[in-house]
Amino acid sequence: MPRKTRMYLPGIPVHVVQRGHNRDACFFADEDYHYYQFLLGEGLKRYGVELHAYCLMTNHVHLLLTPETSVSISRLMQHVSSVYVRYVNRTYRRSGTLWEGRHRGSLIDAENYLLSCYRYIELNPVTADRVTHPEEYRWSSFRVNALGEHNPLVSPHPIYSGLSDDPVVRRKAYRELFRFSLPLEERRAIAECLSAGQVLGKNRFKEQVESALGRKLGQVRVGRPRKERCHDQPETESESL
Repeated sequence: MPRKTRMYLPGIPVHVVQRGHNRDACFFADEDYHYYQFLLGEGLKRYGVELHAYCLMTNHVHLLLTPETSVSISRLMQHVSSVYVRYVNRTYRRSGTLWEGRHRGSLIDAENYLLSCYRYIELNPVTADRVTHPEEYRWSSFRVNALGEHNPLVSPHPIYSGLSDDPVVRRKAYRELFRFSLPLEERRAIAECLSAGQVLGKNRFKEQVESALGRKLGQVRVGRPRKERCHDQPETESESL
C-alpha cells in the first residue's frame, strides 16, 4: 500500500505526534531529552517552522507546529527523527528502528481548537498520571506558556498572544484554562484526528483546507463539549487517547 501523502499548508498549525515502535521508550535519560530538543531547535530554524507547544513523553512526542511552506514540517520531522535514531543507536549500542513509523499530523482550525490542542499536549503528563500538575513536568512547554520561563524553542501563536497584550495577564489567562480538564469528547476528537491524519475544525475550515489542497479530506466531528472537571477528579482515559 502506498504511503499516505502528507498535506500541510503554510501558516496553518498542525498537531504532530510520533510514537516509539510498539509503544516502547524513545527516551532513556535526561541527555536524550536534551539532545532531541537540540535537534528540534536546529530543525525549526533550518526548515522554517514555529513551535507553539510540545511534550516529550517517555515513548512519544507531541508538537504543535506552524510551517512556512507545505514541506517544512515533513522535512523537520525527517531530520529530527533520523538523526535522533542514529544518536540512540550509537549511545545505547542498539540497532534497528526506534519510531513506530512516520509522524502523524492533524491540521488545526486555530480559531476554534488551537488552545484545546495546547491543553491536550501540555496535559499529557497529567492524563498519563506522571504528575499532578503540568508545571511539574520538565519536558513540556507549559512552564513557558503559563509561567514565562525562557525557552528559545517556543514561539507564541497569535491566538495565544491574543489572550492579552500584557504578558503577565496573558499567562494568568492561560493558566486559567488548566483549572479544568479538557472535556473527554474533545480529547477523543483530537486523538482520532491525529490517528487518521484528519482535519480538526469546523466545516468552513475543512472546506477552506480542501479548496487549498484541491482534494477531499476526512474529518472527525467534535461534539458539544461536556462540562469540564477539576483536576482533583479522577481521569477515566489513558494517555493513548
